[in-house]
Amino acid sequence: MNVPDMRQLRYFMAVAERLHFGRAAEALHISQPPLSRAIRVLEDELGVTLFTRSRRRVALTPAGERLLDEARRLSSQLERAVQEVRSAAGGSAEERLRIGFVSLADYGVLPELLKAYKTARPGVQLALREMLSPEQAVALAADELDFGLLLPPVPGSARFEHLVVQRERFVAALPSNHRLARRPGRLGLKELKGEPFVMIPRRIAPRLYDIVAQLATQAGITLNVAQEAIQMQTVVSLVSSGLGAAIVPASVANLGRRGVAYRELADRHPQLDVWLAWRRGALGPAALELVAHARELAG
Repeated sequence: MNVPDMRQLRYFMAVAERLHFGRAAEALHISQPPLSRAIRVLEDELGVTLFTRSRRRVALTPAGERLLDEARRLSSQLERAVQEVRSAAGGSAEERLRIGFVSLADYGVLPELLKAYKTARPGVQLALREMLSPEQAVALAADELDFGLLLPPVPGSARFEHLVVQRERFVAALPSNHRLARRPGRLGLKELKGEPFVMIPRRIAPRLYDIVAQLATQAGITLNVAQEAIQMQTVVSLVSSGLGAAIVPASVANLGRRGVAYRELADRHPQLDVWLAWRRGALGPAALELVAHARELAG
């Protein structure tokens, strides 16, 4: 039986992580037909079926799931080996950590985490990418990120380890000229009955959306969603423009956006967690130290 080469494993991992041949081909910068042929050749060489395919979906077989676990492990080992060889040879390549983050983390834990880590490990290059939580989950699973600072739940989270690094209460964000903007004391959400709201869609941040929806149900009001935005800074910008009110995590106030007033909520509500997430078994020494700093800050 032939042993797959790294190109074949890379093609297989791209499809297995996305469960979509078209998106995998785009990520690999090749067209779809040669990718499909490469997967069929791999299945023929191994003598197993790696994917079940229908017109609507692609799914891993048990054999495919086992190969994916092993392919990830081999890929991670190869990357570490290359770094160690370059380091031993005096090469210029630095250790590098790829970190995805949601904007909410940038208003909270991320600046302090980066400051502490760069002080301890000045030689490690940090490659930062602002990404939505679902995008981070896909990138983590595909080994395109080492860490994600994201909002759970996300697809495939059983494959990740995580640490809660930020826990958020919610506040009301109002246009600064709103009738309730300067009233002293806490604001009851029922006071916003009939107001237009700016929201992040549920598909982008389901936990955040559900907490706000739960708050509205408790207050006996219907959310009149007038505008949607996929980034928190855009939500606040729309509020400052007078297009509606929003219920947002408290750290969003750190944006300092002019034209927005923040009011504490009188309503009891759950808090929103931000995770530092990573693939199981994929951490080297530099990455383990980042987790240690995150745990210290979270504690």
